[in-house]
Amino acid sequence: MKKLLGKLKKKKHEDNQVRLVLPDDSYSILEWDQEGLPCVCVLNTALQDFEHKNIFGWHLSLIIDFEEIADNGMPSKEEREIVDPFCDQLEEDIKAGGNALFLVRETWNKTRRLVWRVYDPEIADQHLKYLINNHKYPRQFDYHMVQDSEWEQVEWYYNLLNS
Repeated sequence: MKKLLGKLKKKKHEDNQVRLVLPDDSYSILEWDQEGLPCVCVLNTALQDFEHKNIFGWHLSLIIDFEEIADNGMPSKEEREIVDPFCDQLEEDIKAGGNALFLVRETWNKTRRLVWRVYDPEIADQHLKYLINNHKYPRQFDYHMVQDSEWEQVEWYYNLLNS
């Protein structure tokens, strides 16, 4: 188990120390067809029963557009060699300081989707805007972040896992 000790803002001007034990990442691979194309998803199953979901109440979804495609909308080997290291670095950067939990890496129809559960959306937003404004990315991407305290955006993945 990972231990996180940090300052989480409870109120605008009040800092409190909070200690959380974060589960070690554990992944399952899910595969299905959607609109006639294969989808491959790597899901962090350790978060399914995570006790402190309310702390990570923001849903961050980022989609990268592939340029070189192999069969069925999947990236070519050369494309993976370009995009995968960027995705790996993004995963670590967004999680830095315990601000986020990585949830999903999904590949489908010429795209890669990365999903995190985020504590402070401003930190993640600032980092992504920095990458965009300074052209520090190998492929075009877009992201969307919404408040989702009940983790409703995540239910679909875990329902698929449990079916």
